[in-house]
Amino acid sequence: MAKKKKLTELSDADLLKHLDEVSEDLFNLRFQNATGQLTNVRRLSQTRKDKARVLTELRQREIAAAEALESEEVA
Repeated sequence: MAKKKKLTELSDADLLKHLDEVSEDLFNLRFQNATGQLTNVRRLSQTRKDKARVLTELRQREIAAAEALESEEVA
């Protein structure tokens, strides 16, 4: 599970790489669930939450960068 502290320490490129890995894992889990091969259904919700955490961190960085750019333009 990706924790907030761990995610904030990663670079943008690492976050995007982690997002790709989590998205692929989520796809595989959904496929296993649909075919009845998934033994641990809880992993599905954990993986969904991990993906949301990564997306949230990326969005927060995007907003912070936009605000920094805006404040530079004003000054």
